[in-house]
Amino acid sequence: MMNSGGPAYPLASLYVGDLHPDVTEAMLYQKFSAAGPIMSIRVCRDIITRRSLGYAYINFQQPADAECALDTMNYDILKGRPIRIMWSQRDPGLRKSGVGNIFIKNMDESIDNKALYDTFSAFGSILSCKVVCDEKGSKGYGFVHFETQEAANRAIETMNGMLLNDRKVFVGHFKSRKEREVEFGTKAMKFTNVYIKNFGEDYTDEKLKEVFSAFGRTLSVRVMKDERGRSRGFGFVNYANHEDAQKAVDEMNGKEINGKIIYVGRAQKRLERQGELKRKFDQIKQDRIQRYQGVNLYVKNLDDSIDDDRLRKEFAPYGTITSAKVMTDGSQSKGFGFVCFSSPEEATKAVTEMNGRIVATKPLYVALAQRREERKAILTNKYMQRLATLRTMTSPIIDSYQQAGYYMTPPTRSFYNHNAVSNMRPIPPWTGQPPRTQGPYSTQFIGSSVPRRGSTSIATVRQASTQAPRVISSTHKTNNIGTQTVGGRTDMPVVNRSSQYKYSSAVRNPQQVVSVPAPLTRLQVQVPAHVKEPPVHAQGQEPLTASMLAAAPLMDQKQLLGERLYPLIHALHPNLAGKITGMLLEIDNSELLHMLESPESLNAKVDEAIAVLQAHQAKQRTKK
Repeated sequence: MMNSGGPAYPLASLYVGDLHPDVTEAMLYQKFSAAGPIMSIRVCRDIITRRSLGYAYINFQQPADAECALDTMNYDILKGRPIRIMWSQRDPGLRKSGVGNIFIKNMDESIDNKALYDTFSAFGSILSCKVVCDEKGSKGYGFVHFETQEAANRAIETMNGMLLNDRKVFVGHFKSRKEREVEFGTKAMKFTNVYIKNFGEDYTDEKLKEVFSAFGRTLSVRVMKDERGRSRGFGFVNYANHEDAQKAVDEMNGKEINGKIIYVGRAQKRLERQGELKRKFDQIKQDRIQRYQGVNLYVKNLDDSIDDDRLRKEFAPYGTITSAKVMTDGSQSKGFGFVCFSSPEEATKAVTEMNGRIVATKPLYVALAQRREERKAILTNKYMQRLATLRTMTSPIIDSYQQAGYYMTPPTRSFYNHNAVSNMRPIPPWTGQPPRTQGPYSTQFIGSSVPRRGSTSIATVRQASTQAPRVISSTHKTNNIGTQTVGGRTDMPVVNRSSQYKYSSAVRNPQQVVSVPAPLTRLQVQVPAHVKEPPVHAQGQEPLTASMLAAAPLMDQKQLLGERLYPLIHALHPNLAGKITGMLLEIDNSELLHMLESPESLNAKVDEAIAVLQAHQAKQRTKK
């Protein structure tokens, strides 16, 4: 049972934020396992780059353990940063509703998350507490989200206008950006401060006041000066009434003074002015996109001799061209350009006729022009679809490395054609599984295989990597061929040694005998004489590139990576090289290629794997 100090969530799940980019699941497991048994840990990562997003989720077995971690570990330092822990709130409606959420500003820079939490926890249970920071430190404001609105009201009544570290702070209800814009827009309609620019360097405060006091009573007049005391050509006039300020804007804006056209308008803060300009430019950008949608063509693979006139001439037969431009770097062509037609029908016809046509010496590539954001989104979508297809494909190699979330998938049974035994490869040194066939084979899957989710965590495979392989022998009903199972998985038929027969040369498909010794920690299989041992990864071996890996069959890609990784890991940890290599092969191929190129990345992953193994061994010793 949870005490009254925390909300009664049905799941013992914690959100851990403000994490250093290098924090891994193994580090979090090592820290939070002291609070109690953990079901799963997941550091959220970018789906493309696999970089940490700075937050994670930890699921405990018992809510009391999660509450203990929240109470005792909040704002502890991990890799030089204080971590921020709160209950995982899966309902976005509660987070966005603003109920119980307050805003604090004008805070001293010395107040951090923990100090803010300690100050406001006296008013009620806090769901979330954060001081907004940049690379220089605190920005002077933050947020506290209480469990109830009553606690938030008590905090506002007590703390608004109080001194925190000798600074008077403002504490109020949190308002969304839309609410603030509406409120600010209402205030802006009744302005009294007027901004004037472009009146020259000879104007002083007195002269500016003399000109603008004709429209009403002024409270202050100021000409802005530089460090030498000279006018910077702009200033401000603050009126007592909004009507007088509005009249000054209407009368003086665009008027000529001393031969210059001055600008007079409502004074704006920098952020407001920047936001207004951004909205203006965004609107211009959208208008331009709409205007050129479906009529602007992208043309690449241009010959160096093609200029704007030649490009226009080549595309002129297909319609009215509004612009044709070859992109250049100085006087040198970049090899691509744009052709804009007056209608989408003309552009479509030009794409159909000109794409692939040879102009000068090169075939052109012609397509509708796309913005960079659209092109990036399309490429990302294609990559994710390809990745999803690869992960859902069931093959002998992929099945052996599949996992779902933080738990290993149920074993997939496979029955192979026993005639393919003669084409077996020797077993890789990093896995306890029998060799796979290299020739044609027939495969039948019984049961289902759960697709592996895209996680590069070492902690998620600690159970599979620390269990010794199990060998189970069963007898086929018709041909007395046994099916050998390693680690709960049926892979390769082997001959039952108790029933070996001799066949004459006239018998079709004679049974081929492979002698298999008693199962050891790693299976050893006698290889036929005509099969060569794979080369050991040596210092002078050609490095494995992404193109080489992509050209290899899908079933061989993990094998190729393992052959490169195993010698490197063996040089670091000879006794654990096979186990660590098997764990690392759970990671996506792109990241494995990066490890081969970057010793630092490989060493980090190896250290992470060792930490997981040590944690698992310690847990096993505790159970014994």
